[in-house]
Amino acid sequence: MAGKRKAKTSKRDEALGPSKWRLQHGGFSEPVREADPETGVPVQHRRAVDTLGMMLANGNITPQMHEAGCIFRTLFRSAAIDSMSTSQLIYLPGSTAGTMSNRQVDARRRVLAAMDALGGHDSPAGSCAWFVVGLEISVREWAARRGWSGRPVPQPIAGGMLVAALGILAMHFGLVPRSRAA
Repeated sequence: MAGKRKAKTSKRDEALGPSKWRLQHGGFSEPVREADPETGVPVQHRRAVDTLGMMLANGNITPQMHEAGCIFRTLFRSAAIDSMSTSQLIYLPGSTAGTMSNRQVDARRRVLAAMDALGGHDSPAGSCAWFVVGLEISVREWAARRGWSGRPVPQPIAGGMLVAALGILAMHFGLVPRSRAA
């Protein structure tokens, strides 16, 4: 009785693609081959698929919601909230290495205003936006481990919380007009 043969992959093919560890943490788009702008050498690019991009491609969110999520993520990164703090190895008297830049202060102010619009850190929308959009944790992981107020949340409900948070952020950042109450 003959068994099925597995397709042989060379070391070169494995080196060109993402590692096994990276593949288990999310999908990738199809590889795109193009020339490197500086050297002209052909290169192959693979783009990691993010949560907001997948939701936009599936039609779960509008382009304005996607843009609001991108704005929040950019502000979150600029605010350096998620970065690990380090200590200086050499202390120079009079140095200002421990102070924040004006850009970081402004970004933190804008992140705080967005979190207030979402209802704060302890609200479902605020917690989801902080962890899924800001810290870029998957919806599944946030729902199972963190959830809202430390309780696990079913994944479909967690996806709904993310959609609601993105809708509020789109209105907060002025990407959709506010409706007039009669």
